[in-house]
Amino acid sequence: MKLEPFIQDTEQVLKVTSWSKFSDKLVVGFTTKNGGESKGEFESLNLGLHLYDQDTLVRSNRKQLADILDFPPENWVCSEQTHKNKIAKVSKNDLGAGVFTYEEGIKDTDGLFTNEKNILLTLCFADCVPLYFFTPSKQIIGIAHAGWKGTVQDIAGEMVRAWGTEDVKPDEIQAIIGPSIGQCCYIVDDYVINYVKGLDNINSASYEKMADNKYRLELKQLNYQLMVRAGIPPENIQVSSYCTSCENQLFFSHRRDAGKTGRMMSFIGFKED
Repeated sequence: MKLEPFIQDTEQVLKVTSWSKFSDKLVVGFTTKNGGESKGEFESLNLGLHLYDQDTLVRSNRKQLADILDFPPENWVCSEQTHKNKIAKVSKNDLGAGVFTYEEGIKDTDGLFTNEKNILLTLCFADCVPLYFFTPSKQIIGIAHAGWKGTVQDIAGEMVRAWGTEDVKPDEIQAIIGPSIGQCCYIVDDYVINYVKGLDNINSASYEKMADNKYRLELKQLNYQLMVRAGIPPENIQVSSYCTSCENQLFFSHRRDAGKTGRMMSFIGFKED
């Protein structure tokens, strides 16, 4: 079994260090819910601007994260996440998009990638699956937000195909599947599972039937299968064991907290040499 790719670096941040063998300029990780300024149901490191938290506190939390990562917020790119499978290539022309105002993020987009340095790609989460992509040969980085809807729309495969236009072969891609709600805590119905069953060349290892119209769904396993189906070698994929619902001291969870909760942030960036 592969080691957990996310290691707690500070109270606020879990970092990925396994890709440092490719480059020490990579900044990759996922935030916790701790060490911020938000109050009440958003306590404390809420990084989502689209909620009912005070924007001034969220901006302060984002600035704190920027200081920890040594990656200024003016160099971040954020998107308006809509649980679809649209992928956008971004550049320095997009710097600052959605960082301080949600409405100014990249529109209707759940996956971001770039081949430019000094850009931090960011997305927000509270149970959905963060997907990270990197190709050492061309130093392209990407990130995607895969809830069940984005997953069954194959956002993982969409990223691989988008990179094909950059002359990246699937077997050149390294991938990480980050902390998300696990099969232990994620119960869905026939409506959702029928979409899963409708996927070609995907086996049933990602779900378990509990009763009529009731299944345990492991979105990380499903995204793993979709990455392999898209051509990423299994040995190139790392999978986090963290469940955002179980780890209530570390993470916000939309399902556990009945929708009244904050957001963690996934991030990946490549600093200049």
